[in-house]
Amino acid sequence: MKSENRVESGVSECCSVNRRSFVKAVAAASSLAMLPGRAFAAGLFAGPSRTSASETAVAEFYASLTDDQKKVLCFEFEHELRHRISANWHVTKPTMGETFFTSPQREMVGRIVKGLCSEEGYERMTRQMDEDAGGLHEFSVAMFGEPGSKQFEFMLTGRHLTLRADGDSVDKAAFGGPIVYGHDQGEPDASKNIYFYQTQQTDAVFKSLTSEQAAKALLQKAPAEAAVQVQGDGGKFAGIKVGDLQAEQKTMVEKTLGVLLAPYRKEDIDEVMQVLKESGGVDQLHMAFYQQEDVGGDKTWDIWRVEGPSFVWHYRGAPHVHAYINIGHVKKA
Repeated sequence: MKSENRVESGVSECCSVNRRSFVKAVAAASSLAMLPGRAFAAGLFAGPSRTSASETAVAEFYASLTDDQKKVLCFEFEHELRHRISANWHVTKPTMGETFFTSPQREMVGRIVKGLCSEEGYERMTRQMDEDAGGLHEFSVAMFGEPGSKQFEFMLTGRHLTLRADGDSVDKAAFGGPIVYGHDQGEPDASKNIYFYQTQQTDAVFKSLTSEQAAKALLQKAPAEAAVQVQGDGGKFAGIKVGDLQAEQKTMVEKTLGVLLAPYRKEDIDEVMQVLKESGGVDQLHMAFYQQEDVGGDKTWDIWRVEGPSFVWHYRGAPHVHAYINIGHVKKA
């Protein structure tokens, strides 16, 4: 449990973190600003590999498990638990702080998590884990498949966070499958959560819209936050199509994607880019903003969604943050 003093001190610090995070994220986004253009044409994209930092630590972690630990933590690759997503659940019962795990194993899991993030993303996720759950030791892990086999995936879950490392085992599924992030702070002031800078960035896109465009983009009620199944080319997407925007507005959307992706490692960002390119690029995305649960009534829309044939990013910022991300191609029967 968080003490009252800790919550109070976190509020003032959080505003400073938001400002720093926004500046860092926008700087990181500058390298992503030409998503459908020259960067794609260069063909330099590659996803994570089995020798990426996180995947190397995953193999080390798996090798350290005893037979008794494997009975609890390890599953076949297509087990239903690997396909589940939630903002608050534990994929297996033991948490990292329990004596079920050794100190070296905790250190390995820490390296896995760090390897999945950019520097500023790791700083933010560490803070989120501390404030929402009490730290990494309150999270759970599972292994699906086995490193060294055709397919494997490491999964970390807990309050407001799901992360995966799969060495590109799941073809054209960025991040290894759906992921989640969130933050308890933000009620009744959404600016107090550590992801508010993302809403600031999407709000800049909304404010750039003409009245006619805004009427298409702004909707009354949001879909269910966990409804993030990719729809493919025949999907129906809410909001305004990015391909219908003016050039300057498209550039703002591209920068927004860079801001959203900035917390994650380069290998996963590269795979997102490749998936996005293969499904028509940024022009095929839609952006929707929802009047529902406007925290403070300030018309800075706290619930928004970016969606296209192979891309879903649903952000619910009220009463606190739950964000669900699913980026990948529809599996063919």
